Amino acid sequence: MKRSTVLSALAGFVLAGPGIARAATRVTHSDAEWRKLLTPEAYAVLRHEDTERAFSSPLDEEKHSGTYACAGCDLALYSSKTKFDSGTGWPSFWAPLPNAVGTKTDYLLGLPRTAVHCRRCEGHLGHVFDDGPKPTGLRYCMNGVALRFKPGRAA
Repeated sequence: MKRSTVLSALAGFVLAGPGIARAATRVTHSDAEWRKLLTPEAYAVLRHEDTERAFSSPLDEEKHSGTYACAGCDLALYSSKTKFDSGTGWPSFWAPLPNAVGTKTDYLLGLPRTAVHCRRCEGHLGHVFDDGPKPTGLRYCMNGVALRFKPGRAA
């Protein structure tokens, strides 16, 4: 294990306590390792900020109770309780789970947008917009290939 990974894990243990140390640990892999771990489509989205075609993900139509996790590191990101049909062709949520995602501004289309990434592996998930439903008014528009749906009790 790399020294930086060990130090990061120890910092998470000290700051968050033993029950949260594992979740605080960053997940990192070389580019070659990511290519082996992910499907080509998930690799393009998670590692290179690509976007899947609208209406191509079965998760857009998923209606069951459960949790949506990162396809890169399996961190729980969204509850089915916050999923809604945005009509955009991508799975959409009005809020992430606590401490699950991070954001940054990107200018890939020339205009500023807020990109959303997994807090643990920093994989690109999609974008957040301010045209969503109450109670947050936000629309987390996610690429289905960046997510894994885990049926069961919603987080």
